[in-house]
Amino acid sequence: MNSDISFPSHRGNRFYQGMAATFVANALQAVNFLGDRFLRQSPHSLSAIDDLYRHSMDSAFSATEAFLVTGAPHASAYYPRDFAWFYPDVLDPETIMDSQDAVRRVRLLEKSVRLLLEAVRANVVTTTIVPAGRGRYLGVNYFSRPSDTLLGILAGLQQMISAEERTSSYLAMSQCAHAGRLLLAEYGGDLKRAMLQLASELEPFNDDGTRYLLCDVHAPRSAATDTRAERRRFVTNASVYTTFVWSVQLGIVEENELKRLLGRDLAQYKKDLLRLFGKDGYIRHSLDGRAGTPASSVALDFVGVHRGFWDMSDASERSLFAATADLIIAEPRFRIPSTFHFLVSADNPRNKMIHKIAAPAYQGRSSWPTFNVEFADRMLDYDEFTGSDAYRACAQGILRDIRTATEVHGGYQELISEQGLKYRTWAYKGAVAHSWFPRFLSVWRRAYGTPLLQWNG
Repeated sequence: MNSDISFPSHRGNRFYQGMAATFVANALQAVNFLGDRFLRQSPHSLSAIDDLYRHSMDSAFSATEAFLVTGAPHASAYYPRDFAWFYPDVLDPETIMDSQDAVRRVRLLEKSVRLLLEAVRANVVTTTIVPAGRGRYLGVNYFSRPSDTLLGILAGLQQMISAEERTSSYLAMSQCAHAGRLLLAEYGGDLKRAMLQLASELEPFNDDGTRYLLCDVHAPRSAATDTRAERRRFVTNASVYTTFVWSVQLGIVEENELKRLLGRDLAQYKKDLLRLFGKDGYIRHSLDGRAGTPASSVALDFVGVHRGFWDMSDASERSLFAATADLIIAEPRFRIPSTFHFLVSADNPRNKMIHKIAAPAYQGRSSWPTFNVEFADRMLDYDEFTGSDAYRACAQGILRDIRTATEVHGGYQELISEQGLKYRTWAYKGAVAHSWFPRFLSVWRRAYGTPLLQWNG
């Protein structure tokens, strides 16, 4: 639409989207990102991993925060997808320092998920929500319509509802689960409407005489790697599939309702995606344009999300995962030399013009610790179901090098340059990703069998 539309929530918040809202949001974000690039100073000189972690948790879950965010420069906006991709383990008891930390996490998670659900009720399902003061929020899409916003919202709800299933002495966990069930009951109808809308947006894609359904046939859809401008991407479509599965698991929508829209059940829908993107024996990142060498045709975000797309109990899925992982591991251009820091891709991707100018390697030839953590976790999934240690040493190497980088750089990094330095360009400086730190600790415990940090509380 060409004009702004305001959607009030029943709690007094108002959500806006449209050309004017996008203009204002862009201006706010430009000031924030450029200001952060040139004005941000290192806030501390800590190097011990336990001190860094405590500082990060105090910052990420401060009582003054209105929403769970990554950290500067992203801290002025809310990214719904992050609940699935970057902090699915903030309620892992082994990452919680004490009861006060538990309470702060639960409260901030509940506030965050509730606001996202209010946005869904207002029909503002965008990649980004930018606060504009006094209960006003601007819904804007960076840099195309989302594929995984609903996925993130469901991940937040799932984490709340399952909190009491974890072995924990923290009372806040049972309170969190109760709050999650209340939110699901209150906003389930709004989520169902959004799920059915997403299903109706899928479009047919014909390949070798077979008809598939994709979310991005004609235009890119944003995902966690949102600056990549390719169409027909594996990660975007895997995210949509996972969204549908989680919505059924949470009782939001019946699978038969989705089947009527998709013309197939979810099991067949997934098989179709694996057949299409895995027809070369590995998971090709994008079908947009001609394929290059196998190593140039894959990307690290194929690992999907925690307890999401990949089912390692299925031998055919294990085979596709292993073939793709082996391409990444074997290709020297896929990692920072002498480390287990794997880059997002061997080559920089097709980007929007703004990223070509401001941050060309942002989601290409740069290493994201959080994607590497998920890569390690999927490797451990593979080993668990094969009864082998095929990938454990690599997974441990990934985590060990992330720990080293965290200590050397004074905080858990959003991303690292291909030279192994903090990522920065003339216009952008990577965040210290405080809220992503717990996920790292959870996977470290799984890879090494013992916690990296232990708490007395």
